[in-house]
Parts: sequence; C-alpha cells; structure tokens
Amino acid sequence: SIIKSDGKTIVFKGDMVGELSIPLENVAEIAADKPLYVGLADGRTVMGTVKSTGGQTEIQSSGNVVTVAQSNIQFVRSQDEQRLYEKSLNPGWFEQWTGGADLGIALTRGNSDTTNVAFGMAISRTTLHDKTALYGAAIYNRDATSGLSRTVANTIRFGGRYDRDFNKRWFGYIFSDLERNGLQDLNLRWVIGGGAGYHAIRNERTNLDILGGLAMNREYFDGIDNDRTSPEAQIGQTLSHQFNSRVSLKEQLFFFPNLSRGGEYRINFDTSLITDITRRIGWQITVSDRYLSDPPPGFKQNDLLLTTGIRVKLGELK
Repeated sequence: SIIKSDGKTIVFKGDMVGELSIPLENVAEIAADKPLYVGLADGRTVMGTVKSTGGQTEIQSSGNVVTVAQSNIQFVRSQDEQRLYEKSLNPGWFEQWTGGADLGIALTRGNSDTTNVAFGMAISRTTLHDKTALYGAAIYNRDATSGLSRTVANTIRFGGRYDRDFNKRWFGYIFSDLERNGLQDLNLRWVIGGGAGYHAIRNERTNLDILGGLAMNREYFDGIDNDRTSPEAQIGQTLSHQFNSRVSLKEQLFFFPNLSRGGEYRINFDTSLITDITRRIGWQITVSDRYLSDPPPGFKQNDLLLTTGIRVKLGELK
C-alpha cells in the first residue's frame, strides 16, 4: 500500500518487507485502489483513487477525474497519514510525544549484598514549527557484601531542549541540563542557555541539526568555597536516524568552552540505540558520557554511564 509521498520520493508498505522509500524518478507506474489525499501545486487537495503513468496522474473521486502532471503534485498521503497530519496542525501539549525509556534492576542477597539500578530515557515532541526533547540517564550501585555499605556509583543526569523554527532551515533554541554525581562530590550542576541552529538534514529517515550558542554553568561541590559559576559557549550537533522499521538511533554531542577560564571546557555526549521487539516493547542501549577538563582535585576527568534493558515506547503507536 502507498503510505505517502513528498513529491520527490514515495513510501510503500508491504507485509513482507515493511516500509520502502523509492525516488519517484525510478517509478514507472503507480496504481492505488484505496483513496489517497493528493496535494496539487494550485493549493487544492483532492481525495480519490490514483493512477499515474508517463508523467501524468489521474485522480478519480466521486465520479470526477482530475488529470495533472506528476510534477504538479506536492504530496500524497494515505487516509491514516492525512489524519496524523491534520492532528499535527494543532496538537495538545500531551500529544505527539515519541521515544522511550529503559529500566534495569539487579539485586543479590545472601553471600553477596548488592543493589544496581540503571535508567535511560529519550523522548521528544515534534510539530510543524517546534520541537521539545527530554533526555536522562541515571545509575546507582551499592555494595554491602563485607558488612560495610559502600556506594560504587551514584549519578543522575537530566536535560531538555526547546526548538522553534524561523524558517525551513534555521531555528532558535533554549535548553537546560541538570546533573548530580555523588562520587565526584558534585551536588548539582545546573546549566541553562540557548542559541541558534541549522537543519542540515531533514527527511523521513534522518534529522541532523547543527547548533551554537551561549550558556551559564553553576556548579555546587561538597566542601567550602568549591562552588563556581562560569559563562560558556556551546557548539554541537544532534542526530536522529531510522535505520529500518525496527532499529533507530538518537545522538547528541556538545562542546562547552569556558569563557571565564581559558583552556577549560566540558564535553557532553548522549546516545540511544533502539531495537523494536513489538510495537510497544523494545531493547534500548543508552550511553551518556561527561568530560570535565578541570575536575576537583583527586577526581577523574571522564565519567561514562551505560544502561541497557527493556524499553517501553511512549506516545501514540503508528
């Protein structure tokens, strides 16, 4: 069945092969016996069965036949795709969220006494003009095997970003990140900032954004006179890619040069690889890395966090 077309490529769906995206220039003939919504260059949207060959397209609707050149077709949508498009024009705040979260728990009791909890999350809400993204990762590990309780890992990271399009390529954004790392004596790192971005790639399978801006970083460490505030620049990119109908990737990398202390910087890297098992359940691997060029004395510069486990897909299923 035909799912949709943007005038350049057409997306089919089959029971055996899933979704296929094919350039229209490679398609010799199209015939659809189920009604489709066809958008024309003059602004009209016509619904009917479609037959296209030799560069001409016939749309038959309610006894009328509209014949147009294939080059005058702006879009083609199935009835389900048209319903989703109309819903996207004025979505509610709690609508159109997609993404998922994974949670892993490991416990031992008896000869050993350990507790391990890991969590990863990446969700987003995209409309015609803006995008909201939330991401997070956490890990907690305690070992009390010897009778003395010892925390091996205790890290929580959470952040969000809001983008608003200026036009098809450029957008503005604001963001905020929160982080706590018990083993680094970091009670809280709070970063807030914003800037401008460019949609370098934007299609059905891949979205790549390049971003740059300014941020303010406030850090609260244990001890006396260890808190510090720093203005920072921000340069980075975000990527989402759908490898196939079951496997997808979300990734972001940001570099924060310190503007008040020359030579110091931070690097944030987050990525999630998702493999769907069913429409709602999948397997997710989340990697979150933080590099700090000037940590407090006695602590390492790099902290890597990896979680994996069963993923629950959030939002409406397509």
